Amino acid sequence: MSYLEALILGVIQGLTEFLPVSSSGHLELAKVIFGDNSVPQESLTFTVILHFATALSTIVVFRKEVFEIIKGLFQFQWNDETKFSLKIIISMMPAVIIGLMLEEQLEAFFNGNILMVGFMLLITALLLLLADKAKNTDKNVSYKTAFIVGVSQAIAMLPGISRSGATISTSVLLGVDRTKAARFSFLMVVPLIFGKVAKDVLGGEINFHGENIGSMGVGFVAAFISGLIACNWMISLVKKSKLHYFAIYCFIVGVIAITYAYFNL
Repeated sequence: MSYLEALILGVIQGLTEFLPVSSSGHLELAKVIFGDNSVPQESLTFTVILHFATALSTIVVFRKEVFEIIKGLFQFQWNDETKFSLKIIISMMPAVIIGLMLEEQLEAFFNGNILMVGFMLLITALLLLLADKAKNTDKNVSYKTAFIVGVSQAIAMLPGISRSGATISTSVLLGVDRTKAARFSFLMVVPLIFGKVAKDVLGGEINFHGENIGSMGVGFVAAFISGLIACNWMISLVKKSKLHYFAIYCFIVGVIAITYAYFNL
């Protein structure tokens, strides 16, 4: 993988991890553009590195909240931080269960299935439009909402369904305050990413080769920096009810992907 490809894929991951346009779907589209032969066997390692970079950018953006949560947990009291952590754990359960039970089936979707990506992007567009029309509230995330949002996160494992778009839209449609919905959406995925990285490293599924360290480093830095920008930008956009712009974008890209897949069957 060249440095340019690593840079482009890193920026794509960093932006689309937070912006509601599906990072997995865009990475699949990018692979098609570059050509399947240009995506090496170590692509799994590279993908894990990119997700690790965006997880770190989330922690940097929400460093105060993360510190307060960790401090609250070590007080061993039934406080707001403990309750929030429990909601995060509840939200993780659907994705963990489905990810472990259907890991091979899910991986099969990441084989350049552009037609599927296109249709999933249309679903993402619909979710964003519905969320943008929802009324503003000051409601917090409840335990029930956390689980339902977790189900949305599990469904978003499909390429083309935006994880942030699905989870934020679900929260907003359930009446959660927009800013709180975005905050919960971004924080709930961090433990999953670190868990996935640990699982792949300990299981020997990812390997680092000296000749690829440079391109992986470029991708990591690109994903981290673009992730910082996109995370802060997305919080502002959700608060201002600007999701319909991304709905239009997802619709256009979805139609293009479906058209491309149809004429290349």
